[in-house]
Parts: sequence; structure tokens; C-alpha cells
Amino acid sequence: QVQLVESGGGLVQTGGSLRLSCAASGRTFSRYVMGWFRQAPGKEREFVAAISGSGIMTYYADSVKGRFTISRDNAKNTVYLQMNSLRPEDTAVYYCAAKTTWSNVMVRYDYWGQGTQVTVSS
Repeated sequence: QVQLVESGGGLVQTGGSLRLSCAASGRTFSRYVMGWFRQAPGKEREFVAAISGSGIMTYYADSVKGRFTISRDNAKNTVYLQMNSLRPEDTAVYYCAAKTTWSNVMVRYDYWGQGTQVTVSS
């Protein structure tokens, strides 16, 4: 079992930056692929980014490539999402998630956090 707690959301102006954090419980954090997802009002939840257990491999949705960076600190059991050049369309609840395999990295996560709200004002 992995428990995930997100933090770092808030209100920011267009062009601004935020860094989200996701703290995980347990002693096997480095075994998990970690992902970030988001869900805007009235829309389906969508994949944002993922990082392998070692941190060597990353993968991004086209909509955030070049603006967002996913990273992890396995010593702190934490994964981060650095979000730069934010746009109003980035407004959503952001969730972190964990799974054990890199395959199909955009889907089929086993553990989810409760989410943190990000609002980008125009």
C-alpha cells in the first residue's frame, strides 16, 4: 500500500510558476513509477507527466512539454511537478499517482492522492 499526499497548489497569474509536491508513505518508494494527472471542471482526468522509479525516464503530455518538469527525491519519498509558464487552461485539480510498471505509463495507476487545486488567472 502507498499513501500519497499532494501539496503546493494555489492561485497564480498567467505566466507564473508553481511547484507541486507529492509525499508518499512506505519504504519502497523507489520501486514505483509516479505520475501526475489533472482534471478540470467538466472534463475527463488527463495524464500530465510520469517518472520512473530511478528518475531516469520521464514522459510528458504534449500540452505541458517544455513547460512542466517532473522529478523525484527517493530519499524524501517525494515527487515534484515544477510548472512554469502557466496558462488558464492549466487550471485543474492535480493528482499524483503510483504504479509498479513503466508500460502504458499514461494509464492504470494503482494508488492516488486526494488532489490539490491549481488555478491560473488570466
